[in-house]
Amino acid sequence: MRPLAVIGNVNIDLILGPAAPWPKAGTEIIVDHDELRVGGAAGNSALAWQALGVEFGIAANIGSDQFGRWLSEAFGHRSDKWQVRPEKTTLSVGITHPDGERTFFTTRGHLPRFSLADVFAALDGTRLSGGYALLCGSFLTDDLTADYDALFDWADSHGITVALDTGWPLDGWTNENCAATRAWLSRSGIALLNEVESTTLAGIADPIEAARHIRSHMPEGAIIVVKQGPDGALAIGPDGLLVSVAAPAVEVVDTIGAGDVFNAAFLAALASDEPLMSCLEAGTAVASRAISTLPRNYGGPSSPEEPVR
Repeated sequence: MRPLAVIGNVNIDLILGPAAPWPKAGTEIIVDHDELRVGGAAGNSALAWQALGVEFGIAANIGSDQFGRWLSEAFGHRSDKWQVRPEKTTLSVGITHPDGERTFFTTRGHLPRFSLADVFAALDGTRLSGGYALLCGSFLTDDLTADYDALFDWADSHGITVALDTGWPLDGWTNENCAATRAWLSRSGIALLNEVESTTLAGIADPIEAARHIRSHMPEGAIIVVKQGPDGALAIGPDGLLVSVAAPAVEVVDTIGAGDVFNAAFLAALASDEPLMSCLEAGTAVASRAISTLPRNYGGPSSPEEPVR
């Protein structure tokens, strides 16, 4: 299996819900579900790999509070070289809704200070040679994002393929954010986007044509994946051929991090040299299981539970 690593945002998620309609200001409501867990795109993907029994590295940072220590403990030895910042750990409160959607309230916390030096402290480029690095949380990790050119240079020098999932910009898909993302994709061997992201970046309503347009501006032999939620996923591989899969029908419990879980399962299959269709099937299957289980599990060695129905 080729080496795997994830670089990006790890923070605290406090999930509460479901809540509908949004409560009136000054009132209080009781919800049925609460969960305090590791969050952030990098954290969600790493948790999935961990549950699936996949070996990986992770570059992240933490705040200098009890939440930071808790995040570190969740990943054991993999967090030994994470840098501790003199800020509070970033906290996201996610309010879920009956239709499976959610609303987030997030503090800035430690994430903006995640840096290129933090990546180099946590990951050995030589050991990752020939493997894949999932790069995520681009619009939250200000210091690292400013050094993306150097990060891509480092990856290129070690033969590491970058798989990019930027996440959603806090200020939306402005022209500036679209331009930045296109520049990053021009140096990424894999793009992992959702349907809205791909059609917005391409300025094309059809997701297949949007994917073809974006891939034409990526390196030769690149893979682009478009995640379509309950409609499954599609991809265009190195040969330029389109493949797609449907998602299994499940009763949704919590969609938070679904795309991150997909990324983890997809890349684990790709690192095992599985065909692109099999990689899509793995991504949709594991993500569908994760969003339909409570407590969440992934179907791997440490996830024995059956999906909630």
